[in-house]
Amino acid sequence: MAQFVSVEVSGAVATIRLDRPPMNPLSLQVQREIRDAALELSDRADVGAVVLYGGPQVFAAGADIKEMADMTYQDMAMASAALQGAFDAVAGIPQPTIAAVTGYALGGGCELALCCDLRIAADDAKLGQPEIRLGVIPGAGGTQRLPRLVGPSRAKEIIFTGRMVDAQEALAIGLVNSVVPAAEVYTTAMELAGKLAKGPAMAMRAAKRAIDGGIETDLATGLELERLEFSGLFATDDQKIGMASFIENGPGKAQFSGR
Repeated sequence: MAQFVSVEVSGAVATIRLDRPPMNPLSLQVQREIRDAALELSDRADVGAVVLYGGPQVFAAGADIKEMADMTYQDMAMASAALQGAFDAVAGIPQPTIAAVTGYALGGGCELALCCDLRIAADDAKLGQPEIRLGVIPGAGGTQRLPRLVGPSRAKEIIFTGRMVDAQEALAIGLVNSVVPAAEVYTTAMELAGKLAKGPAMAMRAAKRAIDGGIETDLATGLELERLEFSGLFATDDQKIGMASFIENGPGKAQFSGR
């Protein structure tokens, strides 16, 4: 049984809930539990979208520094592989994922949010990569996922200074998708996840694969990946349902089967 990470499913929406008070530090055990939750949900056909949530007070304030402080190079060489593996499992969830960010999302907490497809932040949230202030650099994707999202120059400034980014700036630079009152973060994320979960599941997964795969390669290869994913969807029930509904009833009224 997981101690600090739980999985709850309501309808077709799953929540991965971090619960290690007071700040949800990402210890080795928490990392393992995050990985297990992500892999479990990746295999569930009944889940159409996933929300990652740290509770009403804080998303995750970063790595467990007390646990890391005395590690040797050999220790961290092993631990960092497990850390990246856990976060890669979150990034690899095939369904749409939404980080519901309250309070602090710093260091590993910010990197965990970056693993999600979308981020909804509280109006008082703070995000950032303060690892430089500890004499190290981000080690769970911050130097890679952050510049892909906000651009290399802005990512360098955030990482070099180690400063915190408030919610409004995060919205302006594309680090988060929307900002809402703190009390509404989880409900807003759940409402959006519910809408996505009602969409055509195979097309949602195909879009995610095309975007994530295409951004790592050249334009021509990315366009070929898109073409193959697009063509493949004509073998699905949802393509037939969606196009028939459009012809008969107009846009936005299809009831998809998920197949």
